[in-house]
Amino acid sequence: MPQTFSLKSKQLLRPRPAVQRAPAPRLSVRRLGNDNRPEVLEFFESRPLHTVFMRGFIRDNGLESNQNRGVFYGCRNAEGQLQAVALIGHATLFETRHEAALEALANEARKHRNIHLIMGEQGAVGTFWRSLSATRGEPGRTCTQLLFEKPLAAEQRVNRIPGLRRATPHDIALVMPVQAEMAQAESGLNPLAIDPVGFKERYIRRIERGRVWICVEDGVLNFKADILSETPDVTYLEGIYVKRDLRGNGFGSSCLSQVSGSLPHTTRSVCLFVNEKAREAQEFYKRAGFSLRSTYWTFFLARTR
Repeated sequence: MPQTFSLKSKQLLRPRPAVQRAPAPRLSVRRLGNDNRPEVLEFFESRPLHTVFMRGFIRDNGLESNQNRGVFYGCRNAEGQLQAVALIGHATLFETRHEAALEALANEARKHRNIHLIMGEQGAVGTFWRSLSATRGEPGRTCTQLLFEKPLAAEQRVNRIPGLRRATPHDIALVMPVQAEMAQAESGLNPLAIDPVGFKERYIRRIERGRVWICVEDGVLNFKADILSETPDVTYLEGIYVKRDLRGNGFGSSCLSQVSGSLPHTTRSVCLFVNEKAREAQEFYKRAGFSLRSTYWTFFLARTR
């Protein structure tokens, strides 16, 4: 189960080492449009692993799209240079170089009532939440997630598993309940119960993009992996499922290897998150060649009308 902790804890208030603390500059926060795409992608280039989510959204949908389920904002200094970028909405994500810019984005987020989760590196989420929490109280649920990454080499792209294929819309009834169950395990909310129509539409869209891989035998789902975000150099995987009686024998690792082998040859690595309490899953990914890169916090906000 995801952990619960007090927002008064010293750990939460500890600043993120990578964010500089300097005299607060003059900052402004404005909504970003599609014409800002080159500038934003250039801003993300220095940290490709940690910005894979937002870069994936922009590459798939642009900066202005209902499919992002939120709004992209940029924070600029007095010279007009980007200091931070955030997607504020259902999933709220951010990338910043300055703590004051992070606080400015949090102040903008106060205006938004549709935030379901806030996700980022530990110290950054703590800073963001301190500025936001005055109007939100405490989050309904929290969890700590470990970011794992696996470099891809040419020799890792050759495994073939019979029956492993991209899902089609005809598979939706088989894979959607598994995805919903995994989402509920993390957030405490079942998307099939909250928004069945929207959840199905979004998942079919993911399938139609060729982003869902499955292995089915006699109508039983043995393996599933979703490509949530695909960028030129890093690809983010989620929703990885291996049928319990097939775990521990190399089947899941071989399936993952084949999925990774389907990615463009420019892709240098794949990454994914594992709940810090999921010890079995962590060992599985380590055996598959993944290494720990960073620790993230996810805050799930209480639903508001």
